[in-house]
Amino acid sequence: MFTGIIQYTAPVVYIDQKLNFRTHVLEFPQELLLDLQLGASVAHNGCCLTVTQIRDHFVSFDLIQETIKLTNLGTITVGCLVNIERAVKFNDEIGGHFISGHIICTATIIKILISDNNYQIWCKILDSNIMKYFLHKGFVSIDGISLTISKVTKNYFCVHLIPETLLRTTLGLKRSGDRINIEIDRQTQAIVDTVERLLINNNKYFKKALKR
Repeated sequence: MFTGIIQYTAPVVYIDQKLNFRTHVLEFPQELLLDLQLGASVAHNGCCLTVTQIRDHFVSFDLIQETIKLTNLGTITVGCLVNIERAVKFNDEIGGHFISGHIICTATIIKILISDNNYQIWCKILDSNIMKYFLHKGFVSIDGISLTISKVTKNYFCVHLIPETLLRTTLGLKRSGDRINIEIDRQTQAIVDTVERLLINNNKYFKKALKR
């Protein structure tokens, strides 16, 4: 479990590419290495990965085909920075919102609007069925960052970024056309799915009642 508060951006220093499988080696700062153990969960751009090897400051993670297909981690190259968050511990401050680390899809950045003290990113999700989980002032995780949705249209959504977010994460490096990892807020998903299911069941009930 994660909170969407990025702790560091770490560089990818080596990639071992195999058929439908790759291993990423990242260089971690000393603060991220504290009590880090094999098998620990670490979010990379919001995607939960498992530590497979630790050598000094270099930490390895394996990516299977499903991860490569569903996330933007398959497009990562050596030298790229990755948003990193260690798994949350009991008594840690929850500064963002609860994030599972299970990416549901990717979105495409369609435009970035920059003005004085204002930075907006507009994104498009290809699967229109997922848009029902995007609500005005609701939560979304973009590349592992907990953000508030500021605007929603039929096919697009927008987030506003403060300077601190741009400084501490990779979002300030993004450009139009880039893919970003998306995890919807699970509480919102549960509520929307429950209401939708109730409406469908009630509709079926009323249809049967009218036929009697």
